[in-house]
Amino acid sequence: MTTRVPARAIWALGVTQIIGYGTVYYSFSVLAPEIGREFIWPSEWVYAALTVALLAGGFLAPFAGHLADRFGAARVMTIGSVAAALTLVAAALSPNGFAYGASLVAMEMASSFVLYSTAFAALVQVAGQSAQRSITHLTLIAGFASTIFWPITSLLLEVTDWRGAYLVFAALNLLICAPLHLWLGKLPKEASAAAPTGAIVAPAATFRTLHGQDRNIGFGLMLLGFAIEGFILSAVLMQIIPVLTGLGMESNMLLITSLFGPAQVLSRLTNMVLGKNLPSTRLAIIAAALPPLAVAVVALTAPSLVGSILFAILFGLGSGLTSIVAGALPLQLLGRERYGARLGWLSSARQVASAVSPFCLALMIAAFGIAGALWVMAVLGLIATLTFVAIAMLGRRTPAPSDDSLVPLNGG
Repeated sequence: MTTRVPARAIWALGVTQIIGYGTVYYSFSVLAPEIGREFIWPSEWVYAALTVALLAGGFLAPFAGHLADRFGAARVMTIGSVAAALTLVAAALSPNGFAYGASLVAMEMASSFVLYSTAFAALVQVAGQSAQRSITHLTLIAGFASTIFWPITSLLLEVTDWRGAYLVFAALNLLICAPLHLWLGKLPKEASAAAPTGAIVAPAATFRTLHGQDRNIGFGLMLLGFAIEGFILSAVLMQIIPVLTGLGMESNMLLITSLFGPAQVLSRLTNMVLGKNLPSTRLAIIAAALPPLAVAVVALTAPSLVGSILFAILFGLGSGLTSIVAGALPLQLLGRERYGARLGWLSSARQVASAVSPFCLALMIAAFGIAGALWVMAVLGLIATLTFVAIAMLGRRTPAPSDDSLVPLNGG
């Protein structure tokens, strides 16, 4: 019988992901202006510090994944929550900008131990291959992180300053996330990576993991595809205000930005309800194709209101699906073996590309103009889509292993 992730475990991880992303990532855009004013930093310096911090976290992600494989993801997340709390306290007590920058770097490094990649590994360690549906459920819950923490952070700034907000965030990580992760570590783990005995599946609803050289090629293609996806998503979202302004869409800006979050959640909800038997390879192609399509639409139709709405919805849908694919595709094609470490490398590629992409997009805009830069983004997105098409084709031509390697797609 297929091992299932208990619903309470998914909800517990959902809470910790909302707090994790909300406190160490989404809160930054709200707190940044006050931080810059206190340290007399221009906004460029503040975001440059975040870029360095994100790079540090990206480089550490493979190590975090290795530790999750070796010692258990829940145990690593427990330690990571404590570390995140300590770095938030350090940020709150920073006497100068240099100390704050150092604490921000440490904060993003700690985040490598508590966010999606390690959480996905925790689900796989409980349920093996059948964790794919649980990954979808988790991303649906965690998708509300920005919706919840942007107003919470703004409210905190009305009753305290950015230092007080960081202290509140530290308490959330220490008093809520760490105990939940500690409890998750006590759940029984699936003993074997093999398929559950007696699993009955139809031929169309099965997949085979990659083996040998095909596995290495597939992993390399995933690194490229996820890096390009991360580059496009981060570049456009971080530069969304100047891009929309330059396209003459100031009047539609509030509507466009307000549609991203709901579109992300909608994509995950739709996949959870209707995509039970959709292979992760096909979902990866769809997720990769949507952002460049959205960029092409806005480049062709600006400043049209209809084009603006379509851009926001398509881009949000693609962003939402990408989070699911990031956990499900490696599990489907590479299997449970060294899942945490592989996910760490994929997360590293995506996060490093995301960290440098806003600056790169700014250079493109200076060189080619906004419309030209958007078309470069669209071409990059096409390359990512073709990369995932190649991955799907590689999976199809993989020689069939023994029958016991057949497992339910999106099981659980």
